[in-house]
Amino acid sequence: MFMLLLSVLGAIIGIQLLTTLGVTPNTSLIGALVAMVAARIPLRWFSTYRSVHVQNMAQTVISSATFGAANSLLLPIAVPFAFGRADLVLPMLVGVSLAMLLDGWLLYRMFDSRVFPASGAWPPGVAAAEAIKAGDQGGRQARLLALGLGVGVAGAWLSVPMSAFGTAFIGNVWALSMFGLGLLTRGYSQALVGIDIGKQYLPHGLMIGAGLVALIQVAGQLRHRKVSGDAPANAEPRLDATQMHRVLRQGAVAYVLIAAFLALVCGLYADMSLLALVGFVMYAAFAAYVHELIVGVAAMHSGWFPAFAVALITLLIGMLLGFPPVALVVLCGFSAATGPAFADMGYDLKAGFILRGNGQDPAFELEGRRHQLMGGMLAFVVAIPVVYFSHPMFFSQNLLPPVARVYATTIQAGIASGVGLKLAMWAVPGALIQWAGGPRRQLGVMLATGLLITHPMAGWAVAVGLVLRLVAQRWGGETVRSRLEVFAGGVIAGDALFSFCNSAAKSYTKSR
Repeated sequence: MFMLLLSVLGAIIGIQLLTTLGVTPNTSLIGALVAMVAARIPLRWFSTYRSVHVQNMAQTVISSATFGAANSLLLPIAVPFAFGRADLVLPMLVGVSLAMLLDGWLLYRMFDSRVFPASGAWPPGVAAAEAIKAGDQGGRQARLLALGLGVGVAGAWLSVPMSAFGTAFIGNVWALSMFGLGLLTRGYSQALVGIDIGKQYLPHGLMIGAGLVALIQVAGQLRHRKVSGDAPANAEPRLDATQMHRVLRQGAVAYVLIAAFLALVCGLYADMSLLALVGFVMYAAFAAYVHELIVGVAAMHSGWFPAFAVALITLLIGMLLGFPPVALVVLCGFSAATGPAFADMGYDLKAGFILRGNGQDPAFELEGRRHQLMGGMLAFVVAIPVVYFSHPMFFSQNLLPPVARVYATTIQAGIASGVGLKLAMWAVPGALIQWAGGPRRQLGVMLATGLLITHPMAGWAVAVGLVLRLVAQRWGGETVRSRLEVFAGGVIAGDALFSFCNSAAKSYTKSR
């Protein structure tokens, strides 16, 4: 019952904040804190919440409901409404609900593979795990985490993106360097050289090229059956190449079936020839799959994922391919639905992986992971009726996610001449950078991710964090690494808690 209530709460929070402020905060720490508070209630029924694994389930459930309801469900169905096709809202809701459930299941199956290793950064997952561990153990770790929390809250209060600062202490240095470079370049390119790189479609083209090479690199990784060298020696056996191929095939077939279902129930056959319809179904499935993988890679390395921007890229390519407007609406909503639930499940499983001993006991780890999947799926299922019953109230008041209006306006305006050439031109350096960095560093994808986000202060936060990390490790050696991760977890947690409370307060004020 407690997990059910957390699911409803998370779904409501996600919908409210996305429609009023256009953002979806990470609520996983809220769930963990609620469980921690419940554990202090002197009644036998609440004693189970003292377990760090129950607290991990609580943060899994509430964050899954938040991202599922807001990003995977409400945003996609708002696109046809904003476009003026309210009759497509319910068919879209059915289709994207299936996509969301598939999204979470695929990450569960891919987690701890060569593509998405458990040893990856997954910064918000580390933050949640360190917060839960500190609350359970106390002592030096708790004090270090509390210091990080204080720094995170103080920086967030000063409008500094402290999650980016904290991530710099956890993620891959090369990947984060490119991410920070992208953020700074996007933030200052117009002021320094007088060029708005967004209007030149430079970030979009780079992501297309880098994304395509990343897919080739994923395929290359699957041909190797050896365990990656960056895994701890005591980690449990990873998903082997044969299993990974099976999962990818199952996911591809499922996405094709969902795309075909959406094309059927949305009546696309009325405006498209059979050949064009088949082409649309195949492209929509491919775009959704690519969107999911790119968002997952960016989330694993940086804790940030450009889901809105990558969905826009798939939309632009669909426009260049000449699909009719209604088909583009369906394509955009379907693509946007994949990715957020995938990335969030990765964060939650990373937190559980740490709390269960980093794979010391493989059977225990896999059992805990299955429980987290069930909790996440419960949250996703609960989010569906919450969105179904609540969206008419929000849509009738014209409360739509801002990005849904951007997608609808883009479709209505059509694509300007020369855009295809610009995308193709910038795809070349994106592909080269991604190829040069290799699959572990993801240089091209991370550079493009930074370029797609207009937030120069985050770039400075990443840069400062990386410098401090390198200096600390130079003088303190590898022994300081674990302490930095605890501190960074506190910083990210402090930023998340402040951002959540601040967003909730603004949303309440705006809705009155």
